[in-house]
Amino acid sequence: MPQSSTMETPFSLVYGSDAMIPVEIHESSPRFLSFVVEESNEERKVNLDLLDEAREEARIKAEAVKRRVEHQYSSKVKPRQFQVGDLVMRKAHPYELENKLSPKWTGPFRKTEAKGNGLYNLETLEGGPIPHNWNAANLKFYFS
Repeated sequence: MPQSSTMETPFSLVYGSDAMIPVEIHESSPRFLSFVVEESNEERKVNLDLLDEAREEARIKAEAVKRRVEHQYSSKVKPRQFQVGDLVMRKAHPYELENKLSPKWTGPFRKTEAKGNGLYNLETLEGGPIPHNWNAANLKFYFS
């Protein structure tokens, strides 16, 4: 099947031609009946000459699809920047939830250090450190 991003089959990108499944051979499909060896050899040579171009075009199409997906994802991400000393709430772990009505956020906690790439260290308001680094996606500002 042709890939949705490249509009090419993986077989054709590797071998330079489309595959013929055994059912097409045994059932005498129109594709099999119109097969001529001399024409096939010429077409095969042309396809092999154009194979590098087809691969490059498929690579460009795949890269364009990746960029569209990345842009779509990035447009929905809300960047959050916390400063040292900010009060934050953190998302509760499933083991911390007693039932479905339990609060989904715990805290408040104080941000003590930024590790980069959205990772932060937290401590309780009394000064006790919270283990592990916390991603900004699992934190939100605490407003009192």
